[in-house]
Amino acid sequence: MCLTSASDLNISSVLYLHETHRVAGGRAEDFEAAWRVHAGVLSASEDMRVLWFMHQAHGTGPSYTVVTVTGLRDGASWERLAGAFEGGGPPGEWARAVDAMRHDHASKILAPVAWSDLQEIDLSTVGAEASGGAQRLYMEDTVSPFPGKLDAYLEAAGTLYAGGTIGKRMAEGTSLLELRGAFRTIAGHNAGREVVLWQRVVRPELLERLLTREVPPEHRGPGTWMHEALRLRDRWESRLLRTAAWSPLD
Repeated sequence: MCLTSASDLNISSVLYLHETHRVAGGRAEDFEAAWRVHAGVLSASEDMRVLWFMHQAHGTGPSYTVVTVTGLRDGASWERLAGAFEGGGPPGEWARAVDAMRHDHASKILAPVAWSDLQEIDLSTVGAEASGGAQRLYMEDTVSPFPGKLDAYLEAAGTLYAGGTIGKRMAEGTSLLELRGAFRTIAGHNAGREVVLWQRVVRPELLERLLTREVPPEHRGPGTWMHEALRLRDRWESRLLRTAAWSPLD
């Protein structure tokens, strides 16, 4: 699970280990149970916590896809966790058992951008699992700006999208989404070339409109985010993720 050496990074804030698991359908319940055990183990540490365990909603992408996000205090915590998984003893045994339950696995390290609402998390306040918390639906957008346009995309996303589009609609009470976090991928596939937007679905009744109708012309003309962002990117991937009932954070 170690993607690069912690010494290669100059980051002191909380890091987010984002993992996508393609789980074997017949082992899906076993996989989730194993991660609940893992969340309990990490809750006894000072610098690591499982934060989110989420299922990708069926019908929105490959079947039996799970996304997990683990909070790490710093790069050294990440390196220690990866070393434990690669070694012997209970952590290594757990990692190998979990790997036998899935077809594929991809991991990357995310760091919040300056304007992201989600920045630091006090890991000491995060328990092993939620106590009757509400399940939430997230839309996760993974964006690869054109070469050399990453910084320009982040600047535009922070103003035109986060402030001018989502922010305005949230203020009006008409937004499908609430932008919870914006991250750069700093290690793993597409490191230095990728942005991940985390958006909580706050009005799920509007999903039908999104899925069954084209975006109205007034929302994709000059001056709108849908139009202006085409100078910076024209491809992204969206998926709907549902938190598990026990996920430590909702």
